[in-house]
Amino acid sequence: MAGNEWINGYLEAILSTGAATVDEQQKAVATIESGHFNPTKYFVEEVVSSVDESDLHRTWIKVVATRNTRERSSRLENMCWRIWHLARKKKQLEGEEFQRLAKRRWEREQGRRDVTEDMSEELSEGEKGDGVGEMIQIETSKKNLQRQISNLEVWSDDKMEKKLYVVLLSLHGLVRGENMELGRDSDTGGQIKYVVELARALAKMPGVYRVDLFTRQISSPEVDWSYGEPTEMLSAGQEDGDDDDNTGESSGAYIIRIPFGPRDKYLQKELLWPHIQEFVDGALAHILNMSKVLGEQVGGGQPVWPYVIHGHYADAGDSAALLSGALNVPMVLTGHSLGRNKLEQLLKQGRQSKEDINSTYKIMRRIEAEELSLDAAELVITSTKQEIEEQWGLYDGFDVKLEKVLRARVRRGVNCHGRYMPRMAVIPPGMDFSNVVIQEDGPEVDGDLTQLTSGIDGSSPKALPAIWLEVMRFFTNPHKPMILALSRPDPKKNITTLLKAFGECRPLRKLANLTLIMGNRDDIDEMSSGNASVLTTVLKLIDKYDLYGQVAYPKHHKQSDVPEIYRFAAKTKGVFINPALVEPFGLTLIEASAHGLPMVATKNGGPVDIHRALNNGLLVDPHDQQAIADALLKLVSEKNMWHEYRKNGLKNIHLFSWPEHCRTYLTRVAACRMRHPQWQTNTPDDDKAAEESLNDSLKDEQDMSLRLSIDGDLAALSSGQDTQDQVKRVLSKMKKSDSGSNGGGAGNMLLDKVANKYPLLRRRRRLIVIALDVYDNNGSPEKKMIEIVQRIIKAVQLDPQTARVTGFALSTAMPVLETVDFLASGNFSVNEFDALICSSGSEVYYPGINTEEGKLLPDPDYEVHIDYRWACEGLKKTIWKLMNASQGEANSEKASSPIEEEQKSSNAHCISYKIKDLSKARKVDDLRQKLRMRGLRCHPMYCRRSTRMHVIPLLASRAQALRYLFVRWRLNVANMYVILGETGDTDYEEMISGTHKTIIMKGLVSKGSEELLRGPGSYLRDDIVPNESPLVTYIDETTEEKIANALKQLSKSGGM
Repeated sequence: MAGNEWINGYLEAILSTGAATVDEQQKAVATIESGHFNPTKYFVEEVVSSVDESDLHRTWIKVVATRNTRERSSRLENMCWRIWHLARKKKQLEGEEFQRLAKRRWEREQGRRDVTEDMSEELSEGEKGDGVGEMIQIETSKKNLQRQISNLEVWSDDKMEKKLYVVLLSLHGLVRGENMELGRDSDTGGQIKYVVELARALAKMPGVYRVDLFTRQISSPEVDWSYGEPTEMLSAGQEDGDDDDNTGESSGAYIIRIPFGPRDKYLQKELLWPHIQEFVDGALAHILNMSKVLGEQVGGGQPVWPYVIHGHYADAGDSAALLSGALNVPMVLTGHSLGRNKLEQLLKQGRQSKEDINSTYKIMRRIEAEELSLDAAELVITSTKQEIEEQWGLYDGFDVKLEKVLRARVRRGVNCHGRYMPRMAVIPPGMDFSNVVIQEDGPEVDGDLTQLTSGIDGSSPKALPAIWLEVMRFFTNPHKPMILALSRPDPKKNITTLLKAFGECRPLRKLANLTLIMGNRDDIDEMSSGNASVLTTVLKLIDKYDLYGQVAYPKHHKQSDVPEIYRFAAKTKGVFINPALVEPFGLTLIEASAHGLPMVATKNGGPVDIHRALNNGLLVDPHDQQAIADALLKLVSEKNMWHEYRKNGLKNIHLFSWPEHCRTYLTRVAACRMRHPQWQTNTPDDDKAAEESLNDSLKDEQDMSLRLSIDGDLAALSSGQDTQDQVKRVLSKMKKSDSGSNGGGAGNMLLDKVANKYPLLRRRRRLIVIALDVYDNNGSPEKKMIEIVQRIIKAVQLDPQTARVTGFALSTAMPVLETVDFLASGNFSVNEFDALICSSGSEVYYPGINTEEGKLLPDPDYEVHIDYRWACEGLKKTIWKLMNASQGEANSEKASSPIEEEQKSSNAHCISYKIKDLSKARKVDDLRQKLRMRGLRCHPMYCRRSTRMHVIPLLASRAQALRYLFVRWRLNVANMYVILGETGDTDYEEMISGTHKTIIMKGLVSKGSEELLRGPGSYLRDDIVPNESPLVTYIDETTEEKIANALKQLSKSGGM
């Protein structure tokens, strides 16, 4: 009932006068025949004509069709009470929403105060005055803005020597390069066209070698077979150079389709959430392979990592954040439409509660994905400034005021104490103007149309475009200037106000015609109630103002007709109008301007930015009917103004071209903090070959691969030598080499060097990851946990063939020293494990290498990898304040705090706290929200049966550590087997999804920490973990045979 606030008061007045009684209504309906006014009937009629309630609309149709006076009156009474109930529900929801927004505003102000206080503590005397208000004034001054722009080096042709690899992500909908099915469903719309055209345009830019657009592979009978093709070329590489090296076999733009989720079903975007991690793993495998291929072609043998990963919409933003974290490359985000904004709009309508909205749209999962995207993004691209302030400003992870403060401090070299807000850049979407034909400007344009329509010079009306004829048949005089409006018949598009403005302005009616292109329709009764209501009102208004012969409203048009419609309006010296109540961007305004049409547009939203750039029309208040009429009349009557605005639009329209968009885009991306994997320990191919030549040869003397991997002598195979003799000869050589203490030979030296330098993971074809969280009430590992580890290893050894190429990793919340002691309790040598992922994924160890005096050292590359946006000291101070302030204990002594920092379990990238009072512990989602509001990005979690809280870097986690092993050592995630209990630490859900195989042991973990993960009103576990997956299996008994059978069963689902 949005936009109909008068309804509540009017209905209450009707009910209070007693008009709601059946007897009175019967009398009123009976006297309506005599011309008396029936308020109940009038009220219901007005409501159902302007409210998007399909049930009410259907009932109203029945009421109108009812002939019996008494029955009709009874139905009116029923409808009246139903509308009253809707009004009450709306008021209740609005009240709840008001309280929620008030609380949110208070929390945001509290966050700003905390940030200002924390950052001002360590400022020098000259910086003490840099409060929020002063810094905002500094930032918004023209001088500083000009300096900011001038500091950016504009992307130009001299970047040609670069060979960049750009990755775009757009997951939902049907994506293909040709014959796009735009409008087939709500997921296949303008975003699909945008990302495809962006990929093509970027591939043509100097310095860009390859662009990959990732989306979902769909092999379903519901859709065309082309959506099941794994790869589709959009454009070849640049061909404008004489040097053959400028192009390569892998250059150009491509659509890469990754299978994830059910292979034979087309899913709406709301159902894709549980499968996001599966997409990430598939995309990661492709990117790693492509980086290697591009390295061989243009990288001098070194991998060519993505220059940027750009996510479009919330689902792709979530994926881009995970990919960016796994690869350690910059991430860019374009929201397209935002979840919080949609939630606000739906709540204002008052027809659904927040729970109902979340159930239908998975809105809370979408919002969390957008928040995670803000955590990881270097740059957020928007179409308008309004989107930044009024939409992104609703998010915990972005505060306009705080962003300006932090940006000013960075520019002046002042410490921000780890706080960060992503940069926002307004870059309007590009448009392809190659097919736009502009007629010559001048007074002969009118004559041109007259000649075409009158058949002079051999022309005839039949030679005109079909859509012209379709429009012209509505008009008495088709030569008058055409006022053109093109939009869906949506109440938000405000078409009825435009029609009223036109109908009530007699001078405008004499000078111009009005054309309303309102989508396609066959039968109004078959349309949605909202659209049907708008169209019905349009027809009534045309009749009311007697606009026959002056208003065109064709039922059908094709996408290819749209340019002809613009051209027709321009030939009549017409005007394009967008009277929407709020217009997020306004692509139709750019299209109209490209065809030489001046514009009249709403002053709310994107048209403000378009008008500033083009200066080709007038802005109006969409609620002011008279202002709309005056603006239209001014443009169609003052020809000099019309020509001036037309010329301005054509002169400046290049600002919205794809080359200009891409140039600005690459300029902004180049200004981001560039990063990519830089390993401190290189892995040359010759070392790898030397290592692989001795691949586990001592483990199985009878293996036929032995003589191939060591001798590499194919001639020996053909000579028919006895296999046993060859094995003995090889073993003899190895023993001699091993016994030579005084200079055993180059081969042995190389083997020792390789073994000490690189982990065994590089030689593994399969990795068993044990991630069981079995702890007692004190957070210590239970005895049965080490027993299960022993059974798992024995289960793997039941199959000697696979055991030979299988490695083990232990993934745990325990610190490394406690992990070593835990393994020792089961008589395990730490060297029996290829990797230890400790402290909830904040450290990775490789037993056997990286040791110092027998002490394990963490992987230094991983430490660099996860250091992104890590603010250790700032987090300590803020978390301490938040955990105490939650109970009003901000000034209490340390002893009364619900948490206590645990130094022995902390490390450089993990702050560990012991939970002293679990009842006072904040939920993870609540704590993360408060930290985001203060510009702090991290990964908080509860672990070890809710006895500990770990705060680790944003890019660190046990799940992300597995992806790091994939990137670093090329051990595919699809060849990993993760063993879990039925519950665990709060990062447990992240460990289930993906392309790896998962074994869940039932009845093993009696209690985990998941109760502290989410509060009420948040997203659900089903939004993270798929209900059914062939990659997940459950076992009731933890015997060696059961475990071995589960591993064998999962190996059949792909990988090894």
